Amino acid sequence: MAAADELAFHEFEEATNLLAETPDAATKQSDELTSREHVAVAVGSGIGYGAEVEEEDDKTSLLQEEKPQPRFWTFDYYQSFFDVDTSQVLDRIKGSLLPHPGHNFVRHHLRNRPDLYGPFWICATLAFVLVVTGNLTLVLAQRRDPSIHYSPQFHKVTIAGITIYCYAWLVPLALWGFLRWRQGTRERMGLYTFLETVCVYGYSLFVFIPTVVLWLIPVQWLQWLFGALALALSAAGLVFTLWPVVREDTRLVAAALLSIVVLLHALLALGCKLYFFQPLPLDHVVPAPQATPPSPNVLLPSSIQPMTTF
Repeated sequence: MAAADELAFHEFEEATNLLAETPDAATKQSDELTSREHVAVAVGSGIGYGAEVEEEDDKTSLLQEEKPQPRFWTFDYYQSFFDVDTSQVLDRIKGSLLPHPGHNFVRHHLRNRPDLYGPFWICATLAFVLVVTGNLTLVLAQRRDPSIHYSPQFHKVTIAGITIYCYAWLVPLALWGFLRWRQGTRERMGLYTFLETVCVYGYSLFVFIPTVVLWLIPVQWLQWLFGALALALSAAGLVFTLWPVVREDTRLVAAALLSIVVLLHALLALGCKLYFFQPLPLDHVVPAPQATPPSPNVLLPSSIQPMTTF
């Protein structure tokens, strides 16, 4: 028993002396063992993680396949049509302002991703600007002529909103329905979707927003010039976009359809100009009081002669 204790004491003393001479040896050895354990654990955990990722990907793909598509009357269905950024909206606005032959707005700017964000706010802004500038014209006219009586016309906000939104939705709906009907008779005809048609019409109205602001200039011929230029740009964008679709039809139908599109666009611009910037009605002008000549039978006080007394 004493020999065993003495042997253990000698081994402990040798280990103490070795640690005193090389203090980093034990640390290096322990680090090597620790690193090996970490590598083993990392390798094992990596294999397990990869298997788990593959299982999660499989589950996600199965859930996406099994997830039902939202109905068209739900909010989730239309949420994707408002998923656009500022650069996309600006690019589509620029494309509507600079139309040229061979430049298809749907193919070059929409790229099978129509949005409702741009058309919605363009129509709202146009209706608001129409009413504001129409009221400002009366205010400026009152400053030039004090006899003009100005009263705010708030009812025109509703009229402008209903008119513009109905035009931006009902006209594309009728156009899309007609082209779909013609596609049944002409198999080679292409067809835009209803939302693409609405998107084209909505962005085509943007050019009228700065035009309406320029109508504040109180020069009639200049107002009509700005209106004609805006109408030409907007209608040209519609014609260049619809031409690849209608050119496969007969010449008569294609010419008649494009003429109706331009005519409806011109009626919208003309109606906005005449209704919101109409000449002042007669009841807004207060006539200046005029002096009535005295009757010859009535004697003025100055003409009365003083009575002489005798």
